[in-house]
Amino acid sequence: MMAEATRILLDESRIPRNWYNIVADLPVPPPPPLHPVTSEPVGPDDLAPLFPAELIEQEVSAERFPAIPESVRDVYRLWRPTPLVRARRLERSLGTPARIYYKYEGGSPSGSHKPNTAVPQAYYNARQGIRRLTTETGAGQWGSALAFACAQYGLECEVWMVRASYDQKPHRRSLMRVYGATVHASPSPVTSSGAGILAEYPESPGSLGIAISEAVEVAGSDPETRYALGSVLNHVLLHQTVIGEEAIEQMAAFGEAPDLIVGCAGGGSNFAGLTFPFLREKLAGRMDPVIRAVEPEACPSLTRGTYAYDFGDAAGFTPLLKMHTLGHGFIPDPIHAGGLRYHGMSPLLSHMYELGMFEAVARAQTECFEAGLRFARTEGIVPAPEPTHALAEVVAEALRCRETGEEKVILTALCGHGHFDLNAYDRYLSGEMEDFPLPQERIDTALAGLPGA
Repeated sequence: MMAEATRILLDESRIPRNWYNIVADLPVPPPPPLHPVTSEPVGPDDLAPLFPAELIEQEVSAERFPAIPESVRDVYRLWRPTPLVRARRLERSLGTPARIYYKYEGGSPSGSHKPNTAVPQAYYNARQGIRRLTTETGAGQWGSALAFACAQYGLECEVWMVRASYDQKPHRRSLMRVYGATVHASPSPVTSSGAGILAEYPESPGSLGIAISEAVEVAGSDPETRYALGSVLNHVLLHQTVIGEEAIEQMAAFGEAPDLIVGCAGGGSNFAGLTFPFLREKLAGRMDPVIRAVEPEACPSLTRGTYAYDFGDAAGFTPLLKMHTLGHGFIPDPIHAGGLRYHGMSPLLSHMYELGMFEAVARAQTECFEAGLRFARTEGIVPAPEPTHALAEVVAEALRCRETGEEKVILTALCGHGHFDLNAYDRYLSGEMEDFPLPQERIDTALAGLPGA
């Protein structure tokens, strides 16, 4: 059995040939995005200034299994299939009867799961004759992934990196430049939206909402430029399902089925990528795992946000999205999990959360880094700050199993390594890291600015 499992881990013929679109299997379709002026559902023509036609089709489609282009699979071969590993040393350190598995996405060129969608986005834009892509990035994982993908297809890449992360993670921006990208700290003086915020708040730490506004502003003004998003939208979540599709086959090779699946959630792409294929199996009655999203207590859109139509960016350039939101004007505290500092959750995931298809919890960053250290010292991989949120929940669940004696199978996605985040670990180890419990009045203030769509 172990030999068969290992073969499946390493055989490139096992790279999925199709993505999975969960919209095809939902009992109720998700609410459409709305035009911010007319409040009418957004159509393909409204999205054409930002995205190529084939990505727009994926965004609105209910096709269950869209084919992965062979050119994309060829680039995927650089790191896919990714390994599924049983965390036996972590289990022993916890003294738990639980069996813990993690799907490791940190072996990609940029060190995270983000190239799973960056590569097809660059491919479809290149096919349409686009010259340049703009984007935002929080922790820098998405920006470096898109820079790598653009290099594969001869596209220019321009990135607005949230100022807090730009300062915290200088080597992430160095990696983007190695791949050929231009990188700005956001808010920046390069755009009218960024300049306006700097004029009012010169020391702004930035936010993903602000960085999105800047990237969208530049893309919308140039017919040879399009915008690329690393999370939130349907087509992005679709591309990430290669994670879960591989994991289903790999778990079967180990003779296991998960009782609990845990993933970190900011905009939702990593969480959706792991869980959607398993949710398909659950909806079909072939397995019945509990599925749980973990978000930072400093930016808890699912657990404390409001389910409402809101802008995806700070300046109000995007369509209105029905999602769990803290308000598009919300500025998160500068926690080190920069990839989870987004004011809203994926509309598709928000809709599914409302349907009761998964659970959500929030955790403080110090307990997450404690779990990250435990994982590094047992399994040997330093996790990025984002997946330490899932690991904190995995550790807590495994300790509950120790108390009850339950032999639960737990699966998580280790969506990236933390080699560019060692300064954050230094802060934790030196006792300088602090938690940012979010006062309700800050949420109330931000939600007061929701559009009245």
